[in-house]
Amino acid sequence: MHSPAIVLRLSEGASRLPATIDRLAGRLINRLIRATPRQVIQVPTRKPTISFTFDDVPDSALRVGAAILEARGVRGTFYISGGLEGRVEPDRTLIDAAGCRELAARGHEIGCHTYGHRDIRHLDRSVFVADLADNARYLDTVDPRPGRRNFAYPYNSGCLGKRPILAHAYRTCRAGGEAINRGPTDPTFLNAVEIRQPETHVAGLTRWIDAAVAKPGWLIFFTHDIAPSPTPYGCTPAAFERLVAYAVARGCCVLTVDAALDRMRLREGER
Repeated sequence: MHSPAIVLRLSEGASRLPATIDRLAGRLINRLIRATPRQVIQVPTRKPTISFTFDDVPDSALRVGAAILEARGVRGTFYISGGLEGRVEPDRTLIDAAGCRELAARGHEIGCHTYGHRDIRHLDRSVFVADLADNARYLDTVDPRPGRRNFAYPYNSGCLGKRPILAHAYRTCRAGGEAINRGPTDPTFLNAVEIRQPETHVAGLTRWIDAAVAKPGWLIFFTHDIAPSPTPYGCTPAAFERLVAYAVARGCCVLTVDAALDRMRLREGER
C-alpha cells in the first residue's frame, strides 16, 4: 500500500503523468479517499432510497430524461458545468441556461459539476477555487437558492488535498464507486452506479434496485444523455424508463439528492 504522502503528491501532480499512469493514480487516490473518510454521516437503512442523477448535462437529459421521471411523479438531480453551456458536440448538445431554468422550474435539482469540467486533480488550488466560484455565479443566475448545493466530480475523480474546499462549499460530493451508500458514509465521496452502454448493461441494473430493497440504503444512479442512439455514457429512453418504473414499482423512495438528504434528516449543521 502506498503511503498517503505519496498518493497526495500523485494527486496534486497528476497532470504531469503519462495518461495510463495518471488513470492508475486516479484509481489509487479514489481508493484512499474511500478508506480515509473526512466526515461521516449515517445513511438510514430502513427504506430504500434512489436518486437518478445526470452529469454535464446533455439537452436530451432535459427533453427526455426529465420527462420520464416526471411521468412517474419523481424528480432528478442535474449536475451542471456552466462552461459547457450550449456546446455542440458530434454526438450531443449540452444544455443552455434556459434549459437549466426549465429544469429548476419543473422541480428538478440543479447541482455543481465545476465550471470548466476538468479533472480536479489537474488544477492548482487557486484555479480550482476560482472555477467553483465561476460555476456558483452561473448556477445562481439559473436557479437561485438558499444554502449549499450538491456536487459531482468530473470523471468521478477525487483529490485528497481539495476535500476541505469541497466539504465547506457543498452538502455532498458524488463520485462513482459502483456501490450503495449504507450506514456510515462519507458525504464528500458518495457512491454511485453508472447507467451507460451497452443496453444489456442497463437492463441488468435492476439488480442494484433489488439489492437496495433487500438491504436498504441510498442508491444513486448517474448517466449523461437519454437518446435513441446514445453516447457510450448514456442510454435509450426505453431503457431509462424501464429502470425508473422498476424503482417505483419496487416501492423505493425516488428523490433528488437534496430531498434524500432532507428525508434522511441529514440537514445543514447535522453532519
